[in-house]
Amino acid sequence: QVTLMESGGDSVHAGGSLRLSCVASGVAENLYCMGWFRQAPGKQREAVASIGNDGSTSYADFVKGRFTISKDSAKNTMYLEMDSLKPEDTAMYYCAFRPGYFTVARTCADQRLVNSWGQGTQVTVSS
Repeated sequence: QVTLMESGGDSVHAGGSLRLSCVASGVAENLYCMGWFRQAPGKQREAVASIGNDGSTSYADFVKGRFTISKDSAKNTMYLEMDSLKPEDTAMYYCAFRPGYFTVARTCADQRLVNSWGQGTQVTVSS
């Protein structure tokens, strides 16, 4: 059973930056995709960015050019570099994981295909 632990959430002013991390424990094989989702109060959870087993990446339109996803496969750790943060980026950010050989970025951008979820890390952006 894979467990995910997010960190890096904080309160920042608009225009600021944050780096989120997600460590996956209990990974059997280095074949998986990972992704970030977020959920603001009163809103549905939405995909933010994801990275595939093949290194492919996928971004939601609202973060393109501002957020960068990456991973360190040796550490089973995924990162989300968040720049030019806006108040509307305020949300709980969740890490997602799905094992498998054919797990490209878009696989982990679909929450219906996610196998494991983290507990979340809060990002608050003030104006």
